[in-house]
Amino acid sequence: MKLGELEVHIISAGRVLLDGGAMFGVIPRPLWEKKMAPDSRNRITLSMNCLLIKTAGKRILVETGAGDKMSSKLRDIYGLDGPYLADGLRDYDVRPEDIDIVVNTHLHFDHCGGNTRFENDKVVPVFPNARYVVQRGEFEHAMDSNERDRASYFPENYAPLEAVGMFALLERDTVIAPGVELIRVSGHTANMQCVKLTGGGKTAFLFADLVPTAAHLPLPWIMGYDLYPMTTLENKKRWIPEVVREGWLAIFAHDARVPAAYLREREGAWDAEPVTVD
Repeated sequence: MKLGELEVHIISAGRVLLDGGAMFGVIPRPLWEKKMAPDSRNRITLSMNCLLIKTAGKRILVETGAGDKMSSKLRDIYGLDGPYLADGLRDYDVRPEDIDIVVNTHLHFDHCGGNTRFENDKVVPVFPNARYVVQRGEFEHAMDSNERDRASYFPENYAPLEAVGMFALLERDTVIAPGVELIRVSGHTANMQCVKLTGGGKTAFLFADLVPTAAHLPLPWIMGYDLYPMTTLENKKRWIPEVVREGWLAIFAHDARVPAAYLREREGAWDAEPVTVD
């Protein structure tokens, strides 16, 4: 996909299976299972969608999936499976060492696990020449998480990088390259960031976990994982109508069937019209 000088590709880092009840919060199962049928363990299939962006001579990767460091027990619990990120990058003739910037919208394992890998029992960066970018508040919470969300954070995905100075910790909305803006959007976590891509008179907006799939477009359909659900609600009220009104392309971080779509308002509801982004 071209947005002026920006070249954008959606790459799956594989699948993750998460509890359907947790993914849809207060929405009853008879409603959400019509959108996403669960397996025998009540899990729904999600994709870990990443963005490869080429602009101004830079190669930017947004999200890195769960990576390959998790134990076999956790891989079974979360149903982790390929294809893997390196395979997707290879399809576009990009090697890990070619990546200049890695953006983590937040530091839950399914968004940043591919930041690092094990090499001879040592944690090393997967993208050795990259600057990793996250909001400072998100990093600080990840390093001192609480009982409510500790299971989502694995320090080996980010702490070793910060220790060697590879993280750039942001404190506000920031343009990191021409046409690439990171926007702090609270709700899922206090300091999650979405990604706005602009070029050639067109705009695309990665919702991250504000709206993880097209099924989450209705305002009350908010994940049980969200730390601040009422803030999520307010930000959905802000950002979904703007995406609709301005005709932006919506990109969903976890939708396996509809990773990108244009949103239309019909009879008081939002519909997603899927778009193929190669």
